[in-house]
Amino acid sequence: MINQAVHCTASHAVEGVLRDELSRGDVSAHTVLPVLRHLVSGQSNSVFSDEILARVRGMLEDLAVSLLGELAKTSTSGTDGPVLADDISTLRASLMDNALLLGHLHALALEWQLTERLQARLSIDPVVTPLLQKLIASPDGDLQDLAMRLLAAQARWCQAQRRMRLPLSELPAELLHIALMTLKAHAGATGLPLERVVVAETRIRDRYDEGAGRLGLAAQLILGLGGSAETALSVSRAGLCLFLSALAHFSSQERDAMVAATHENQLARLALSLRAAGLRPRAVEEEFQAFHPDILLPDGFETVTPDGAAAMLFSGQHGA
Repeated sequence: MINQAVHCTASHAVEGVLRDELSRGDVSAHTVLPVLRHLVSGQSNSVFSDEILARVRGMLEDLAVSLLGELAKTSTSGTDGPVLADDISTLRASLMDNALLLGHLHALALEWQLTERLQARLSIDPVVTPLLQKLIASPDGDLQDLAMRLLAAQARWCQAQRRMRLPLSELPAELLHIALMTLKAHAGATGLPLERVVVAETRIRDRYDEGAGRLGLAAQLILGLGGSAETALSVSRAGLCLFLSALAHFSSQERDAMVAATHENQLARLALSLRAAGLRPRAVEEEFQAFHPDILLPDGFETVTPDGAAAMLFSGQHGA
């Protein structure tokens, strides 16, 4: 009875610490997009690194150029029309006004920054990871094919991030739709014929395959691993791309939220997400240390159950 009482007291204490930290992290997270939108538009602030801002701006501009390029191909003159700098700037600003799209680009910029840091500190290759190598050598043809396609997609993404670019094909379906609707509104505001916009939109949608993109392939691979999918919850074995997708899958959260959870102001969310995903306390500590080597989990964390961790995450998301 005494041991049980001590256990309950320790559990309640650590839950209080984690809830407070989770609440502070959520408050901080809610201020990110308004500040980011303000800064990407041309202001400066020490809260966001120049690298992150430059990468988000670059991806926004690349999306705008790609969209306007497709529109230019519908010119009735028989040749591609010019893409004007003013049009690029205007469309980029319109794309930036969508919180979902801006949040996704911010997550990608953070993911690339973290990819480089993990490579420098832990020698985790951005593309060729131990888990992908194992799967490529697998006798399972479907898994082998998925692993090879993901490796190629990850290599392309890394190259694009180095150039601060993002192909339309790498947007999730919902965000591609938002981008196309933004293009349609831009064309309407500039007096372009609706027929040209419809042709450009149709061409883009016809080529688009969400499942062939990096994130789609990662999600498919996690499902394809079946009972051994938890192996992807080791960032050193799976690499950051698969790790984040696996963490989102097993903790029932959005992948972009898992990217944000690796930040130093989201310590509780990362720890709780790892536990909610089913990792044992010792494994949670190992993965947590990979991202925050100088920070220790609170005393008593081992008393938090996976269901308890999930409940705290859920209550935090719903303001309970």
